[in-house]
Amino acid sequence: METERLLIELAFILAGAKVGGEICERLLKQPAVLGELVVGVILGKSLLGVVNPADPFLNQLAQIGAVLLLFEVGLQTDLNDLTKVGFAAVWLACVGVALPFIFGYMAAKGMGAPTAHAVFIGAVLTATSVGITARVLSDLNALHMSESRIVLGAAVVDDVIGLIILAVMSALVIHPTGKGLTAATVLVPTGLAIAFLVGALALGFWLTPPLLGIARRMTVRAALPVAAVVFCLAISAAAQWVGLAAIVGAFSAGLILARAEHRVHFEPQVHALADIFVPVFFVMMGALVQLDALNPMTPGGQKTLLFGFILFVIAAVTKVIAGWTVPRKQINRMLTGFGMMPRGEVGLIFASIGLSSHIITNEVYAAILFVVAATTFITPPLLKLSLKPHGKHCATS
Repeated sequence: METERLLIELAFILAGAKVGGEICERLLKQPAVLGELVVGVILGKSLLGVVNPADPFLNQLAQIGAVLLLFEVGLQTDLNDLTKVGFAAVWLACVGVALPFIFGYMAAKGMGAPTAHAVFIGAVLTATSVGITARVLSDLNALHMSESRIVLGAAVVDDVIGLIILAVMSALVIHPTGKGLTAATVLVPTGLAIAFLVGALALGFWLTPPLLGIARRMTVRAALPVAAVVFCLAISAAAQWVGLAAIVGAFSAGLILARAEHRVHFEPQVHALADIFVPVFFVMMGALVQLDALNPMTPGGQKTLLFGFILFVIAAVTKVIAGWTVPRKQINRMLTGFGMMPRGEVGLIFASIGLSSHIITNEVYAAILFVVAATTFITPPLLKLSLKPHGKHCATS
């Protein structure tokens, strides 16, 4: 009966994710991830109770989805692009990380959160969703603009900085009260994350050509895509072994294989595999939401909604300010700021790690999910609005 129940739950998760994603993309013109999150809320204990968010098997599948998601992001990231986007993109990324981190931390402390909790909440607000931003700009036929290239380059740098911040956050799990938050607590995991990224990239670029070459010559079906996934899982496991999050290793593996000679032969299969596991992650993240925490009729719900709204304002305004600080003439600064708004996947991964590690509460998690959904919903109309008065004047070089 246990196997039968798990199979039924998984069937509801996958079917619901696709239906919810279709409704969001086709009818609401929004990213499918929002539909998957809403389906998770509906299927979770707060409403239908079909999916048990505490089920260890489903949570393991969700974690595999998170690993494959960051593997995909890495595969779609060209290291050369990181060196070509220039100072403007790096500036936008750094300011776009610093401002929401500082103000998010201050807001959380003002609401009475312990130091470690406040630091984590600030860190969650730093992420920018590469996938959501790219999708919206593509739909608006604006990817050719220099502003779009700056935003996408900054979003990639933003994610790299975010992964390093995540390594620091992992150290806070050991000292959840914040008493252990010292220079060493911050510098050691930061140095470890940088050393791991550099070491993994150097070793990976040297090892992957012969390994993928062997897989390419094998006659058994799907040997090459399986080899790519095995490489991702091995690097992810290595990251956890040295004390980092698995998604740091998955992102590194994606960066390495993005330059592989045989990438075109395994990338479609990797995307197909991710299309199965990644929605499980988002549905399970939605299932974790306790709607009671957002009930406006209760004092606790009112506090959570107020905190979520404060975080949303901080998340939106700080990215717009970052866009206005870009040291480059004749660009649409509103577009650069609005393009950095959506938090999306990485923010959810941060929040899920914080919830599972008991760094943040269910109420804070609900507030963060509100921020993720709200910033994602408002980005498309704001980008359209920013393009109308400036569309013909934006630089394209």
